[in-house]
Amino acid sequence: MGANVLHEETIFPVQNLNIPINIKNTNSPSDPGTLILNECSVNDQAITGIAGKKNFVSFSIFKNHMSNEIGYARKVLGIFERYHVSIEHIPTGIDTISVVCAEEAVAKYQYEIISDIKNELGADDVSIEGGMSLIAVVGRNMKGHAGLSGNLFTVLGNEKINVRMIAQGSDEINIILGVDNKDYDKTIRLIYDNLIK
Repeated sequence: MGANVLHEETIFPVQNLNIPINIKNTNSPSDPGTLILNECSVNDQAITGIAGKKNFVSFSIFKNHMSNEIGYARKVLGIFERYHVSIEHIPTGIDTISVVCAEEAVAKYQYEIISDIKNELGADDVSIEGGMSLIAVVGRNMKGHAGLSGNLFTVLGNEKINVRMIAQGSDEINIILGVDNKDYDKTIRLIYDNLIK
């Protein structure tokens, strides 16, 4: 999620050789900066990083008894693949699946995608909502850290920030939030000020 700082393709070769990366502040080069390591010293801080990007769109697909239909998610993703759209996240619910991707990737094809999902897969409803930012909260010590999600949502709720999407990997080292583009900067600042500083 931090590709505007370092492109991920530049990280993999260095990471595979276990070479540390030191990110420095151009305006304060004498500051220690941030080290990216495969292994790090003991740190009791749960959240160690925040990254985000703006301008995502979410396709919300609803179909009664979707969970009983084998291969439905694969078929949905196949439609996006047909239009060469890269998928960022796939949150699911009861009889719903959402597909989150960059707005610019689907700008030309959004109505065709909706039509294909309805006509080919018999979806009862397909809606699209844009203007969403994704913010990743990461940290190795998030795993098993009771109350962290509650604290995160309390901080945002107290400031009336609506969380449109939530995704957490099973490894418990990241939580990805979808918020309105207008709340992007405020959300990052709130998380940093309340859960990292």
